[in-house]
Amino acid sequence: MNKQNTKFFIPIVIGLLAVFFIFGGAGRGALTNKLLLLPGIIIGITFHEAAHGYVSHWLGDPTPKLQGRLSLNPLSHIDPMGFIALILVGFGWGKPVMIDPRYYKNPKRDELLVSLAGVTANLIIAVILAVIQVILIKNGFVYNGNTMWTTVSQMIIYAIFINLVLMCFNLLPVPPLDGFSVITQIFDLKKYSWYYPVYRNGFFILIALVFFGALDGFLDKSVSFFFYNLMSGIMKLI
Repeated sequence: MNKQNTKFFIPIVIGLLAVFFIFGGAGRGALTNKLLLLPGIIIGITFHEAAHGYVSHWLGDPTPKLQGRLSLNPLSHIDPMGFIALILVGFGWGKPVMIDPRYYKNPKRDELLVSLAGVTANLIIAVILAVIQVILIKNGFVYNGNTMWTTVSQMIIYAIFINLVLMCFNLLPVPPLDGFSVITQIFDLKKYSWYYPVYRNGFFILIALVFFGALDGFLDKSVSFFFYNLMSGIMKLI
């Protein structure tokens, strides 16, 4: 992504966060809550997609580098529609990282590793943020009435949730999500005649599942499960 776009992106993010810090204390309406989501969304999508690119690159594939995906610049990875969807409906996506398995020494194993890279990155970020949150709580920063620390804490909580949502959502065995790539490699699904028709129409299948609310229960329960056990486990360890 070019430097000119970066110059515009950074002030916009800083400006949105500044609006929250200035006006957030007066009450947290819909706008301020959406602003609180931004850091988690940007971090979650960026690291998820970058992880795919870096792992594929390390396994010998030059494609992500040629496409400019070996970067932690959010503009290289954020898909506008996926970004908006994550804000409005609670789950979304980034720009898919293109890979070429022909460069892999062990295509089946290496494609599996690349598929798992994004969700693994989201889990690692969620764990790191949970540790930070627990440290803040145990050192009295969170519940002391200080508006700044309350805001920081809320951002961290949202960021943990966003990364767990990205992890759980992308593990769904529906194309074009990572979960479908995982089961494709494990069960060698490409040998079946139905594989390619399902893969080509995966996006429409996914939209239908979202539209009819078929994913709501799974996402709610899985994200809540991971969040509760993550926070409680770290609380016991620290």
